[in-house]
Amino acid sequence: MTAKYRIVFPGISLVLIVLTAGCTLGPEYQRPEVIVPTEYREAAPWKEATPGDALDKGDWWQVFSDPVLDALQQKALAENQDLKGAMARVDQARAAARISESDLYPRVDLDPSAVRARGAAALNNGHAITATNLRVPFDLGYELDLWGRIRRSVDASTAQYEASRAEMQNVLLTLQADVARNYFNLRSLDSQVDLLQRTVELRTKNLQLVTSLFENGQVGRLDVATAETELANAQAESAALKRRRSATEHALAVLVGEPVANFRLPLPPPNLEVRPPVIAAGLPSALLERRPDVAAAERRMIAANARIGIAKAAFFPAVSLTGSAGYASDQLSSLFNWDNRIWSLGPFISLPVFDAGRNRAQLDQAEAAWKESVALYRQQILTAFREVEDALSDIRILAEQFEAQQRALTSSRQAADLSGKRYRAGLVSYLEVVVNERTALAIELLTTQALEQRFQASVSLIKALGGGWQDPGTAVPK
Repeated sequence: MTAKYRIVFPGISLVLIVLTAGCTLGPEYQRPEVIVPTEYREAAPWKEATPGDALDKGDWWQVFSDPVLDALQQKALAENQDLKGAMARVDQARAAARISESDLYPRVDLDPSAVRARGAAALNNGHAITATNLRVPFDLGYELDLWGRIRRSVDASTAQYEASRAEMQNVLLTLQADVARNYFNLRSLDSQVDLLQRTVELRTKNLQLVTSLFENGQVGRLDVATAETELANAQAESAALKRRRSATEHALAVLVGEPVANFRLPLPPPNLEVRPPVIAAGLPSALLERRPDVAAAERRMIAANARIGIAKAAFFPAVSLTGSAGYASDQLSSLFNWDNRIWSLGPFISLPVFDAGRNRAQLDQAEAAWKESVALYRQQILTAFREVEDALSDIRILAEQFEAQQRALTSSRQAADLSGKRYRAGLVSYLEVVVNERTALAIELLTTQALEQRFQASVSLIKALGGGWQDPGTAVPK
């Protein structure tokens, strides 16, 4: 036999549900207006790209064509602990969004109970009796989302999840940029250490020459002391650079998730003829789609907008439908008999009457949080444009500086070579040799540092652009 039940709501309740079904309080989200320049100030020398937020932004570092850097990036992707923590935060936010979504559906719980008790009963002339109470009910709980409170909660938690996902992408991009920066810094320091080692060898030979000339009475003791001083200075500078190199290597070890004691990265000095790649900046409007930090700021703004609706819903009645159905008996053998069935069904209404301004304050708080999120979003956009402009100007100016320093390096090497020949011929004092060698060394160090700065500026531009782009006119790895 099949039993059929029909639930009949009072007429006024049915009308209320029909009229308010789908009603969602709070403003619909609209992206606030922001000022977006039509082109970058520094963009003239650079070819426009055609970026898009759906493009793969993964292996952007391959544009540098360096297999050692490729290996470091892959290791960091697999082992960096900050990145793993960010991924775990994304999982937390995804779970929180699923929790909010579950409130859209009824909740049914099975709550069986078995109680054996002795107590006084009026029907037994006040004498104590012993009784058994067995219950196997299914309890139902469902909040009617008349004002959209639950839907707004889902919107807020979903936006927060998307924000955490964008923040994770920003952590990833920052990690990749830090690995590249430390790598290029390490490579530059190796080049400078190599240069100073060659300088030490050169000044050792100079000291031997000056000592020989002194022993033959051709120069004074001052030249020997000067040569000894220059040799010691070069050795001290070399030791200082090695210390900096160790610290940079240690930082790189942490980034790739490896104990410092186990990490070694011997690198050959870079070739000064190597040039950093040309990076296409693209259109300013695309920056709003590519930057994960801008995306995260907008998602947080969407969540703040949804919370205004949640706060407004608190001013209206909350209607929940509760029910229970199952079996109850004092004997296990007859528990599931049809006559022992039990059920209940009815609405539960909560209407705010007096809260001493609590709901009003919560709404004010939500609206203020929305205004804050808008300001932070606009500020993030301003920061993004500034970072791109900074990187573009750095690339242009550093290229000019590097070319000038290379010309100066060629001239200073010639001057140092000529002064050495003139000294050995007895035409000039050793002071002229020292001055020209110091100048050549300083310019060569600056040239090496300028090359590193150009690579660093390229990394900064890629990070400022959001990490990925696509330019059909050039062969740039994705």
